[in-house]
Amino acid sequence: MPNINAGDFRKGLKIMLDGDPYDMLEVNFVKPGKGQALYKCRLRNLLKNTIIDRTFKSGDGLESADVRKGEGQFLYREKDTLVFMDQESFEQYTVPTSLMDGRDVWLLDGAICTLTYHNDRVIEVEPPSHVNVKITYTEPAVRGNTSGNITKAATVETGGEVQVPAFIDTGETVRIDTRTGEYVERVKV
Repeated sequence: MPNINAGDFRKGLKIMLDGDPYDMLEVNFVKPGKGQALYKCRLRNLLKNTIIDRTFKSGDGLESADVRKGEGQFLYREKDTLVFMDQESFEQYTVPTSLMDGRDVWLLDGAICTLTYHNDRVIEVEPPSHVNVKITYTEPAVRGNTSGNITKAATVETGGEVQVPAFIDTGETVRIDTRTGEYVERVKV
């Protein structure tokens, strides 16, 4: 495995620490008045989904994590698991819903997601950044409340709930940002 020098640390880097793969969420360079430069890092364990803070000296190095990314198609849901098919090898992988941090409510059948693998095991699922979903239920708009920034709750076809503007009705299609779970725009079908 290649050794990564502390000077090359950056956000998004995948490294091995204590036998587990980690993702660098934040890297801050600190140069005190005396002594060595320090790199204060916030790391997320890709297997346990925990976040830790570590400080490294300028001469330190870490091992690169053996992770790869690929596309996978969402096939179906089974109780507390999701089934994906790798787009290259056509192998099926079963992933616990807890790995998605609640963003699994935006998955439509057949959606293409980015899968991260470590030792031929899926450790991270990134859904498409935006999805178009149909509103299955929302309260009708009250006369006079259709202008301005007034929102109301709506349930979509995947079972998720989102705040939409008052002018959106049941049966309409809307675009949702899966990273934040927020309404983006109404989509003409």
